[in-house]
Amino acid sequence: MRAFVVACFVAGIIAAGAAAVLDNFVQESSAAALTEPGVRI
Repeated sequence: MRAFVVACFVAGIIAAGAAAVLDNFVQESSAAALTEPGVRI
């Protein structure tokens, strides 16, 4: 039971870290795309 709880806790940490990385990646790419002078919207 302890291993299951630890595994769930680690999975939650990994999921939160992945969400933060993806959120930063999406924000940076959209900001870069909107500041490019040759981009057509």
